[in-house]
Amino acid sequence: MQVKSSAKMVVLDKLLIRLCKQQSHKCLVYSQFTMMLDILEEFCKLRGYRYFRLDGSTALARRKYEMTQFNKTDDTHHIYLISTRAGGLGLNLQAADTVIMYDSDWNPQVDRQAQDRVHRIGQTRAVQIYRLIARGSCEERMLYFAQHKMLLGELVLRDDGTEIDETSMSEFA
Repeated sequence: MQVKSSAKMVVLDKLLIRLCKQQSHKCLVYSQFTMMLDILEEFCKLRGYRYFRLDGSTALARRKYEMTQFNKTDDTHHIYLISTRAGGLGLNLQAADTVIMYDSDWNPQVDRQAQDRVHRIGQTRAVQIYRLIARGSCEERMLYFAQHKMLLGELVLRDDGTEIDETSMSEFA
């Protein structure tokens, strides 16, 4: 079966085949929309992936259980679908080594916090981060402004007179 509903879904399909099925990586797939998580959940069922899902409606006991299961090295769940707005404090997913931002949040700090959930004490592997952006879309424009917002925040925090050029913008993506 092929997935052709969107270019981003095609890319996600190829990524997950390579990362989860062929190389046994553990991936966090983030979306800011729970409706998109519903679609991604259907996609995982279609492809036969074992996964967990975390959004604002996930009970605390279930969240703790699934997080423990996901962090086990021998567990067969390689995908964790997560809302960027859910979780926060105490969410430690250091077993994951790949973050896929299916859609970016308008607030760059939310995306950064989501990415930091794998950079916890106990992380032993390099973490790859993929951000899926449709070219020529409002999403691309939103990311541009989010990067500049991060740059502005960095300049305010730095406040030592040093300049940041456009080439250094990639660190804020």
